[in-house]
Amino acid sequence: MKALLKLTLVLVTIFASTFLLAKSTGIISVEKIELWLTTAKNVDALWLASVIILLLFCDLFIAVPTLTIIILSGYFLGHTVGALTSITGVMLAGITGYTLSYFFGERLEKLVVKDHQQRVELREQFKRYGLLMIIFSRAMPILPEVTACLSGLTKMPFMKFLFAWSVSSIPYVIIATYSGSISTLENPKPAITTAIALTVFMWAAWFMIKRLAKRKPA
Repeated sequence: MKALLKLTLVLVTIFASTFLLAKSTGIISVEKIELWLTTAKNVDALWLASVIILLLFCDLFIAVPTLTIIILSGYFLGHTVGALTSITGVMLAGITGYTLSYFFGERLEKLVVKDHQQRVELREQFKRYGLLMIIFSRAMPILPEVTACLSGLTKMPFMKFLFAWSVSSIPYVIIATYSGSISTLENPKPAITTAIALTVFMWAAWFMIKRLAKRKPA
């Protein structure tokens, strides 16, 4: 399990560094995202949808406040269009992360985990726990992108990854965009309540998975 944890931490560090870089330079912030979406809405709904998809896709390379963007997509585009738009962005990010890691991730794996036997064990461990890791990865920021990359790197079958990523992402997006669609500037309570509830639920599920994993024999 140490090899899997080590590689996971390295990937988390890489993604976290992009977030810190964006934060320190001011390239991306919640205020700027709201401004971009407002500007795009004033131009055209198609432009707005394109900006949302681009932002969610870019989360693979620069950590952005995904949940905030998804909720705002529901607020600006309405539930149905906002959900379809956000699902498109999230799915593109996940599939791209899987694909890039499938073809190029082995170099990073060999750099971080030098022992061949440990790399074999890493793949076996992810094969055992990977499905649940992906499904409940939205318990915390960065983890979804990390699990997408681990899936490709460890050569998880694509359809298995796509199933897990869809189960993780689609209900999450539908709930978040709905809360955004029924929220207003005067009454942001639905969006705030949903954000807290989703985070707490995912954290609780992640905690249970860790407890169950510890009970299983290595």
